Amino acid sequence: MPRPIKVRKVEFFPKSTYFIPLGKQKCKIDEVNLKVEELEAIRLKDIDGLSQEECAQKMAISRQTFQNIIDSARKKIAIALTEGKAININGGNYTTKHCKFKCLDCGNVYEIKYEQDRRSCPECGSSNVACDKGRKFCHRWCKKSE
Repeated sequence: MPRPIKVRKVEFFPKSTYFIPLGKQKCKIDEVNLKVEELEAIRLKDIDGLSQEECAQKMAISRQTFQNIIDSARKKIAIALTEGKAININGGNYTTKHCKFKCLDCGNVYEIKYEQDRRSCPECGSSNVACDKGRKFCHRWCKKSE
C-alpha cells in the first residue's frame, strides 16, 4: 500500500488559471492539468531562483518529492507547448500558510485549501466563516464571491 500524499505548502495562486494556444477553440482542444503545487515548484525554482533544498523547505516536503513535482510540471508544460494543448491550473494536495479561517458557528479553526475551504467550514459545513486574524477577508484571494 503506498504512503499517503503529504500536503504541500503553496504561497502563490495565479489570477489566470487557463491558457489556450492562440487561434484554437477551448471546446476543440486537449488540455494538460497542472496542479497548483506544480506551479509553485516552477515559481520557486525557475522564477525565484531558489535551490532545490530551499524550495523543498518552503513547500514542507523532501527534496526528492520536490524533484518529482518539478519534473512532472516541466513535462506537462513541455507537452502543452509542443503539442498545442491548453494548460489548466487546478487541483492538487496543498495548503497555504497565508490564512487560517475560523468557523463563527462551531469555532473550528483551519487552514484553507484554496477554493474548497474558504467558503464553508470543513467540520460543520457552515458558510459563516472568517479569517482567524479577525478580518472578514485578509487577502485578495480569500475574498468570497457574493
